[in-house]
Amino acid sequence: MKQTTLEWIVKAEGDFATMERESRARKAPNHDAVCFHAQQCAEKYLKARLEEAGRPFGKTHDLNLLLDATVTVEPLWEVHRPDLAFLTDFGVAVRYPGATASKAAAREARERCRRFRLAVRRVLCPGRERR
Repeated sequence: MKQTTLEWIVKAEGDFATMERESRARKAPNHDAVCFHAQQCAEKYLKARLEEAGRPFGKTHDLNLLLDATVTVEPLWEVHRPDLAFLTDFGVAVRYPGATASKAAAREARERCRRFRLAVRRVLCPGRERR
């Protein structure tokens, strides 16, 4: 595995851990943060796969665009398009005034992120999917 791919994975796992930690908060939970880090985890895993394949991806938070590029090397990941479409707006919108994530949205973002992460780790981290 390329060093840069591994660095993307480490960053994705940092977002995953933050999402999980914040989703367990009982006092003043930050649902926006859960949604943002779910999106960031998915984004970084897509970029990790593209990096490993040697495919350029530019600077974008749009998970749909990243998936378009990724399915050329992982066509079975197309099944995750609805989950990634749900997550994509959380990369920017909830970070600014005017948009707030609900508890239900945070729960949904967490589950969709978990599903996608597991699928990605089966490819990039075989044998360590659930870690």
